[in-house]
Amino acid sequence: MKLRILKSAVTNPWFNLATEDWIFNTLDADSHTLFLWRNSETVVIGRSQNPWVECKIDKMEADDVFLARRQSGGGAVFHDLGNTNFTFLSPKDAYDQEANFTIIINALKKLGIDAELSGRNDMQVGDKKISGSAFKHAADRSFHHGTLLVNANMQKLGNYLNPHPLKLKAKGIKSVRARVANLVEFNKNINHETLSEAIIEAFCEYYGDTAPVEELDEASLAKQPTLNKYYQQMSDWDWRFGKTPEFTHHIETRFDWGIIDLHLDVKHAVISEVVIFSDALNVELIELLKDTLTDVKYNKVDIETKLSELGNVHPELAAQINDVSKWLIEQMEG
Repeated sequence: MKLRILKSAVTNPWFNLATEDWIFNTLDADSHTLFLWRNSETVVIGRSQNPWVECKIDKMEADDVFLARRQSGGGAVFHDLGNTNFTFLSPKDAYDQEANFTIIINALKKLGIDAELSGRNDMQVGDKKISGSAFKHAADRSFHHGTLLVNANMQKLGNYLNPHPLKLKAKGIKSVRARVANLVEFNKNINHETLSEAIIEAFCEYYGDTAPVEELDEASLAKQPTLNKYYQQMSDWDWRFGKTPEFTHHIETRFDWGIIDLHLDVKHAVISEVVIFSDALNVELIELLKDTLTDVKYNKVDIETKLSELGNVHPELAAQINDVSKWLIEQMEG
């Protein structure tokens, strides 16, 4: 059976996750395929996760950190250029999950690191996790992808995950943190390039064959229309935010003109229902807020814009509307 080796020169996570979808859905399944890649600073959430629960969205935007939603399940992870990601694709009848782990373990041995399988999904060195994996299967093909911590910035994991707890009653999966370590702790000279070379070498040795390394870059989007289609999906707001499971955001505060007890029901990242309890004397204000916020994207820019427009239409209520707008935006930012 032939081998195929792909390596991405692109660090945009939407490109790399799109490439995974392209590999899984489009490439010839009658070969063992290896894809190696890494991302710029990114929070990757699982298919069924809520980015507002998992991430500090505002801080990510300020620091130009990507948000990506993968097709597979699982929890939120932080990627940066200190992560090396690997993807294996094999025909279903020739798929061997143990073989994939063996290839990675053999590659690490070449670099003087003794790793071992831990449970079904992880690899560790000593008692520290250095890699996690996930799997996907179709009728004729099987897929295994994972991440190796090479020299990841562990501090930044905390900067962008585990936000200030909002009163969000969220459905979906929440992330679990584990004890982790970077591979540079065990070999100070290891980096993405040396690790990639070792994995390619171990891959070819395991199957007793060789293959040229195919470099993927931005020009690949023009050459591969299907890849470009997947890229457009991965980068789209409706995929990254709109696929969020339904949730409710409940916040409450007191202004000098009255109490606002606000309940936002959010579906597909759009506010579907607004309930406000208030002792404010101006009932019209409450009704206008409810009408204005309904069917707006759960996005601070859209909310701020809509409330600003409302204040322009009703200048006599502009001060109270501005109070609510600033307060709501602050709560969304955590």
